[in-house]
This record gives sequence, C-alpha cells and structure tokens, in this order.
Amino acid sequence: MDVNPLEAVEPADESPAAPTHSRLNPAVAITVALLATFMGICKVKDDNIVQGMQQAQADKLDHWAFYQARNLREEVAKATLIQLRLQADDRPANRRAAYDEAIAQYEALAKDQLAKKEELRKQALVDQQTYDALNFRDDQFDLSDALLAIAISLLAIASLTQLWWLFFLSLVPAGFGVLMGLSGLVGWDVHPTALIQLLS
Repeated sequence: MDVNPLEAVEPADESPAAPTHSRLNPAVAITVALLATFMGICKVKDDNIVQGMQQAQADKLDHWAFYQARNLREEVAKATLIQLRLQADDRPANRRAAYDEAIAQYEALAKDQLAKKEELRKQALVDQQTYDALNFRDDQFDLSDALLAIAISLLAIASLTQLWWLFFLSLVPAGFGVLMGLSGLVGWDVHPTALIQLLS
C-alpha cells in the first residue's frame, strides 16, 4: 500500500482572511498618485523658472560687461580731452580751431558713453531684480519638492506597517508641500525664509 503524503496534510481554508487594514493601501496609492502628479506639474513650471533665472543671469552679466566697456570708452575719451585741452593751450589762435573741433567731438563721445553706461547699469539692476523674483519662486518649488518627497516616504512606510496614524502624519508635510507648490504656481507670497536659508 502506497502512502500519499498529500492525504496527511489538512486542507487549507479556502476563504482567505480579510486584511484588517484593507482600505489603507488604496488610500496610500491614491495619495501618492495625486502627490506625484502635482510634483510633475510643479517640476515643469520650476524648470521654466530656472531657465528664466539663467537668462536673467546671462543678461545681467552681458549688461555689466557692456557697462565696463562703456566705462573704458568714457575714460579714454576723458583722458583724450585732457590731452587735447592741454595741447590747445599752447597753440596759436589760428591753429586752435582744429583742437576745439576735436575737443567738442570727444566731449560728445564722453557724454554719450556716460548716458549709455547709465542705461546699461539700470538694465543690469532690472536683470538682478528679475533673477531675485524668479529665485523666490524657485525656492518655493524646491521646498515643495522636499516636503512632498518626505510625505511620499512616510506614505510608503505607512503602507508597509499598516499604521493609519502614520498615513495621517504624512498628510502634514504633504499639505505644506502642496501649499508651497501652489504658491509657486500662482505667485503667492508664501516664503518661509528661515527654513529656506537653513536648507540652502
């Protein structure tokens, strides 16, 4: 007589026990999906803001470089003016007309460079203001990313441990992360400066 080992094993209960926290995993999944989608939208906007910051920084550097070039031209024109005036003093009256014409030309050149230099200085300052305003919003998106990443990590642990209190705890950084992301998207003036300085 052959012994069948399967006959010695008691049959398993066909109806698996319902998990005690069956609604936690779907809640975690939906929350993670919503937060990830929101992070994606914020990432697109943040990338555009970073491009704007790079352009403002490049414009500022260009304007300051042109400012320095105009400054050099102005200084050369002023130095030439001094030389022409000193030389004109030693010339007879019949030869001073050419010096006076050259002096007038270099005076106009110096004034022109001064005006253009001042315009470039103003443009560079506007570029800096643009950069600072964009950086303000970039900080909001950076903080939003950090808070939402913390929330998603807590949600993953909540799903593994099946602890509802951990799920609700994760909603705290999630809420602040969404607030910061919306602030960056809409342009609200929400900026926890102390926290951002700590992280930067």
